[in-house]
Amino acid sequence: MDVARVGEPVEGDADRDDTDRDEADTGRRIHPVLVDVETCDGTDASKWEWIAPPSLRSRSAVPWLWAAYDAVRPTVETVTADTTYGSTTLSVRALEVLRDEAALASDASRGDADAADGEQAEATAAERVRAVAREVRAARPAMTAVTNRVNRAVAAAEDASDGFAATVADAAHEGIERASEADETAAANAADALPGDRIATLSRSGTVLAAIEVAAPAAVLVAESRPGGEGVGVAEALADGVDVTLTTDAAFPAELARWDADALLVGADTVLPDGSVRNKAGTYPAAAVAAREGIPMLVVTATDKISPDADVEREAWPGDPLYEDEAAVDVANPTFDVTPAACVDALVTEQGVLDPGDVAAIGADHRARAAWTNE
Repeated sequence: MDVARVGEPVEGDADRDDTDRDEADTGRRIHPVLVDVETCDGTDASKWEWIAPPSLRSRSAVPWLWAAYDAVRPTVETVTADTTYGSTTLSVRALEVLRDEAALASDASRGDADAADGEQAEATAAERVRAVAREVRAARPAMTAVTNRVNRAVAAAEDASDGFAATVADAAHEGIERASEADETAAANAADALPGDRIATLSRSGTVLAAIEVAAPAAVLVAESRPGGEGVGVAEALADGVDVTLTTDAAFPAELARWDADALLVGADTVLPDGSVRNKAGTYPAAAVAAREGIPMLVVTATDKISPDADVEREAWPGDPLYEDEAAVDVANPTFDVTPAACVDALVTEQGVLDPGDVAAIGADHRARAAWTNE
């Protein structure tokens, strides 16, 4: 169990919605804590179900539960600042932000019973939701999954008969479930496609981790993956039951052959229309050496990471970790690089292995869903 966020204390006598108020709980102080835990099946309970957090506002629940969640729920700011997780997780966080804000906007629009004012309230709610969608897209412009998944949720509401905000909230929630299913299927497909039992990888991809767990190779080689060094955490996560070797980024390409890797398996932050792959810095040199040494490179990713256009957003870390003294030295500390399609032996997704035509067609679908941004 990992602590994700700790919120400011919530006062029990604060001015809260009636759905949160309980006279017996006034005067209490609640300390909100959001934790990441493994999924539990709830078999100890007589009745249970998964629900979207906004529904806490209209259900009978533990007093002040919504107020506590509200203090720790994901925001545009937390999505922007996160340097721990990859684009898959952050795209889900972005959808959670959109879902929660859309649900709140929908609730607010229903508060006006007058028909004329109700129409205006709905229009105001729709504009608020579009503004949040733009903000959350802009939070991580380099992560295509964030953009595509937010676009899908908003596009679903453009011609909806129900309220715009409510439809976006539902579509965002469905998008979260779809993302999980896509990653699970892609990981299983990648596990089936992996040759041999000595697998090399870099950076942190939840889909790659899942594929390795399913494939159960005998040994894994992991690059440290600076900037950020998230490869260390990956090595630790895999160390139970697998022979894991952690190496530096500089040594990783040469180690592929020396270590006798059967395959290089990586994730993707973005797949460009020509099939090239934007991923953590260090992927390209590793892929180039793998190609020279005859080591197959597999990229596992969800189709929502296929970009509708060829533009590449540059995202870089601060220069401080590299150089902090006073000489006139420019520091380049990029987060990502782009690996040409020629270096990729298989692009594995929830739809199976894609060819260039598949990539182009999926990119066109994503482009169509972005039409709302031109309004």
